[in-house]
Amino acid sequence: MAEISSSLEDYIEAVYSIFTEEKKVKAVEVARRLNVSRASVTEALQKLEQLGLINYGYYGTISVTEEGVKKAKEVIKKHETLAKFFEKILGVEHELAEETACKIEHVIDNTILKKLEKHIKECEKG
Repeated sequence: MAEISSSLEDYIEAVYSIFTEEKKVKAVEVARRLNVSRASVTEALQKLEQLGLINYGYYGTISVTEEGVKKAKEVIKKHETLAKFFEKILGVEHELAEETACKIEHVIDNTILKKLEKHIKECEKG
């Protein structure tokens, strides 16, 4: 799977999340979710389409391709693992855990992520 910028990871994550909640996605909803301009959304959606992660019609709705679903789930898993580690293991307040996870999810190495997942499981076992 191709590596994409952290900004585009945020966009594919938002598109996928909106799709799973609403069953349809429009650019204006992505702009609202990410608190960015429609022009920024248009540019990002065009890039995601070029990468084969979404299907994007200018006036229609946006759909996520199979590759896009994989990429979105990968980003979401990173976020959830990090947030869980910060909140449940380190005792960090929820909002700060979420905010920090959002920043780190884009740069964390998969080897470190796997070790975090293992550590969380061990801590949950007691």
